[in-house]
Amino acid sequence: MIKLNIPNLLTLLRISLIPIFVLMFYLPFKGHHLVSAILFAIAAITDWLDGYLARKLKQVSPLGEFLDPVADKLIVVVALVLLVQSYPSAWLAIPAAIIVSREIVISALREWMSELGKRQGVAVKGIGKLKTAAQMIAVLLLLSQEPRLNGWVTYFGYLLIYAAAILTLWSMGVYLHVAWNELSKDQAILDNRL
Repeated sequence: MIKLNIPNLLTLLRISLIPIFVLMFYLPFKGHHLVSAILFAIAAITDWLDGYLARKLKQVSPLGEFLDPVADKLIVVVALVLLVQSYPSAWLAIPAAIIVSREIVISALREWMSELGKRQGVAVKGIGKLKTAAQMIAVLLLLSQEPRLNGWVTYFGYLLIYAAAILTLWSMGVYLHVAWNELSKDQAILDNRL
């Protein structure tokens, strides 16, 4: 039986906020963008808090190690899809596509490395944390604004989403470099191992 601890409950809360977040984004009331941004901010805070509490309370669990990155990717991908729909231009679609594509590539890489017993080789590094921070702040800023407004908050959000996209490519390069020895092995060697 799965035992739910505080960090896992926070992760589940983050996942359960997604449909509410989407609903608030689309409901036609004054300030709906701000409400959806607040919900995204709560999700971002629980992302940091569940990891902190898991380490502090020594409640790291297999369920948490699985759910936490899934929850992070779900909320960010959903937010990016909503933002691209709200700001329909290549200026946002390109960095959003880079970020989403990287998440797919790195998830597949981590799964594959896990099968080889080398999951720790592609664990989260400092660059990944910096990328996540830039990405979360950018998404939060862009969510908080009406798409028709082009003030400094929107421009700063665009600047940060491009910084996040660059860091995304950089961190993907780091992960692929770390895994390159395994990726470039001859199939015959792999067959002998298995």
